[in-house]
Amino acid sequence: MGLIFSYKNFKQIAGADEAGRGCLAGPVVAAAVILQRPIAALNDSKQLSEKQRMELKEVILDNALSYKVVFIGPRTIEKINILNASIQGMQEAISALEPKPEIALIDGNRFKPMDNGIAFETIVKGDGKFQSIAAASILAKTYRDEYMKELALKFPHYGWETNAGYPTKKHREGIASYGPCEHHRKTFQLLPAQLKLL
Repeated sequence: MGLIFSYKNFKQIAGADEAGRGCLAGPVVAAAVILQRPIAALNDSKQLSEKQRMELKEVILDNALSYKVVFIGPRTIEKINILNASIQGMQEAISALEPKPEIALIDGNRFKPMDNGIAFETIVKGDGKFQSIAAASILAKTYRDEYMKELALKFPHYGWETNAGYPTKKHREGIASYGPCEHHRKTFQLLPAQLKLL
């Protein structure tokens, strides 16, 4: 059984999700999508290979009535914390959609009302239940991964081309050897407690 396309009696349904909350470096990336029609192969981005995500990204862009991807950088994350940064990114992405959605389906269980009055529902593990959320999940993940690969060319010590800024062994070894860079989130625990930054 595939993911659900419709929701109650709403016609203009936006899905919203983010990628990169658990990373030590780089932005958190939020996406919002209104799909025109169902896409059979859609699934939670975490259940797909990189190749599948990249192929589906193009299918989503071709089949979206509207979409928006928003990057919230490390300094904002440090200032307002990662949860608020994730919510802000999804709010900005939803608000930029045209036409305006009747309702936004949000992956997770935390969100805040928007100034534009768009109704919303939070859905735990929604990226594995609803097509629009899965589509947003894939866009957020693929846009962020591509961005981190570009950064890896300028900052080659951390392995971002493969770990996308997540706290892998290679990433933390790079931080221990070379220190953090401007793209690291300084309010996060960059190294285990028993290690110190140089």
